[in-house]
Amino acid sequence: MIPVKGYVEYKRREFCKDVKCPVQMELNELEEGAAGYEEKRLVCKEHCRFTTHQFHYWLIDKGYIIIRPEK
Repeated sequence: MIPVKGYVEYKRREFCKDVKCPVQMELNELEEGAAGYEEKRLVCKEHCRFTTHQFHYWLIDKGYIIIRPEK
């Protein structure tokens, strides 16, 4: 997707790092791609400790907007 002029895109795990997710803090200590890293990543993927509601309101608080192209 082409970025909207004057806006920045959400960076992967920006929310997790900002809220200091304990799983993300552990991931920060591991090398990406290592077996332990992938195991921890599965925790995020399948058992996130935060809700979509929390993430959505974090996005709003940080000034992000969600857009899609017209049909």
